[in-house]
Amino acid sequence: MEKRPNLHGDGKRRGEGRVTRFSPSLCSGGSMGNRRRHLKHILICILGTAAVFLIYLSFDGNWSPGSLSTYHVAYPRNYQIIMDDTPTCRTRSPFMVMMVPVAPSDVAARDAIRKTWGSETVVQGEVVGTLFLVGLPGGADAGQQQEKLSQENHRHRDLIQSDFQDSYHNLTIKTMVMLEWLAAHCTNASYVMKIDSDMLVHVPNLVKLLLDPGTAKQNYMTGLVWWHSPVLRNPFNKFYLPRDVIAEPEFPPYPLGMAYVMSLDLPWKILQVSPRIKPLFIEDAYLGMCLKHLGISPTDPPENTMFIVDPVHPLSSCSLSKVIAVTTTSIAQMKRYWETSKGPDAKC
Repeated sequence: MEKRPNLHGDGKRRGEGRVTRFSPSLCSGGSMGNRRRHLKHILICILGTAAVFLIYLSFDGNWSPGSLSTYHVAYPRNYQIIMDDTPTCRTRSPFMVMMVPVAPSDVAARDAIRKTWGSETVVQGEVVGTLFLVGLPGGADAGQQQEKLSQENHRHRDLIQSDFQDSYHNLTIKTMVMLEWLAAHCTNASYVMKIDSDMLVHVPNLVKLLLDPGTAKQNYMTGLVWWHSPVLRNPFNKFYLPRDVIAEPEFPPYPLGMAYVMSLDLPWKILQVSPRIKPLFIEDAYLGMCLKHLGISPTDPPENTMFIVDPVHPLSSCSLSKVIAVTTTSIAQMKRYWETSKGPDAKC
């Protein structure tokens, strides 16, 4: 499943791997007596250290020496929608749209969602639509992947595809293209949820929250809001940002990218201010910067049980009865949790 980084209190993000560090012991001269061999050994160590650093920086394949493409993404650009024949927001106007950014190759995740929470199309009398957003596949089998996507969309009519390269580094592009599509087609809908493909969504709980009279109808964004998120300055951290990219020590508040909800007046408003803010590759933090520019602050959910990024598995039926979005570790677990949440015992 496509992984999305999400910042936690320890400065790490969900899905972040370990950083491989070059061992200083490898660069010791040891017992080598020959000076030439010793100098050669030191040179190899220096080159090795540099190689490790460059490999780390080029983790997403988009870094090049002398550029800032490590930190920024190519947006705005004239990206085109190349696959889009869904009836959602055209022949029917949903109360809420569920947008799932997912890797082109991850058919299993899409099928799992279609069979579980994505199958819930009318909840508490409100129409809900679920769509999947993909970019262009890459690799040697890109053409074959594209043909399979076309066949899949012919069956389900729930794929939105744009012509940017689908990659980890381009997640912000993916989000902004999503907002463009929503602003163009879904102005009659009330809310959108952006949700990662490894999440369980309790759709009835979400609809209940959005129908609550206390929930704002405009300038509304909620999820697991991260307040006082530090800008990481360690160059060996995957989310390092130098001061010439962002000078402030903290990001503005933003909901973590695993799952957030916004009222459908916000996509257009964010798109209006985004050209003034050079887009970072950290998509959820970038949205927080756009919100700040608009003078809008995200809203904490009414209960801290609603959005859970690091749950202690297995979750009880009581926990599942309270949740709106929670991270799962496998498709099988997501299906099991969804079935439990629908059962008669899903209560405290």
